[in-house]
Amino acid sequence: MTGARRGANDPQRRERILDAAIEVIADHGVQRTTHRRIADAASVPLGSVTYYFDGLADLLAQAFRRFSERKASLYRDSLERAVDRRAACEAVAELICGIDYVGSREMVVIWEMHAHANHDERVAEINLAWLRRSHESLALHFSPEACRAIDALIEGWSMHQQFERRPLDRALVVATIEAVADRLR
Repeated sequence: MTGARRGANDPQRRERILDAAIEVIADHGVQRTTHRRIADAASVPLGSVTYYFDGLADLLAQAFRRFSERKASLYRDSLERAVDRRAACEAVAELICGIDYVGSREMVVIWEMHAHANHDERVAEINLAWLRRSHESLALHFSPEACRAIDALIEGWSMHQQFERRPLDRALVVATIEAVADRLR
């Protein structure tokens, strides 16, 4: 077990449990995520995990919601900072090529979330909400058609980068995003 256990007056316990659940999912996958592993990772008594959540399915759904909302906020922030379409293309390239948006452990969590959505309606809704937020963020600079295509590029290239285990050609990524944006105005 990592870290010291916190006392009963621990206002951040619930959030630590959610964050620990994401770590356990990254390490073991949804299928091997248990209350006990989450409690150990959060350094809380096992009873805390069952106190705050209505079962493991509820805990997983809330953890995926927290994870996706954090990622959606980073996504939105980067596109809001873009002053024009060119800067927006660069921001999207940074989402794809950079390490601040999604690292390799986070990619595992995203894949686990997508796969688990096939078996849990709440997680499917979380995925759909994330997709909508991504499109809304991209819509600050791109047409609806371009939003859909660029979002698919973000997902796909991130996946390829993970599997290939090497950096992407940023110039190619930017050129492709610009071509899609120009073609789908």
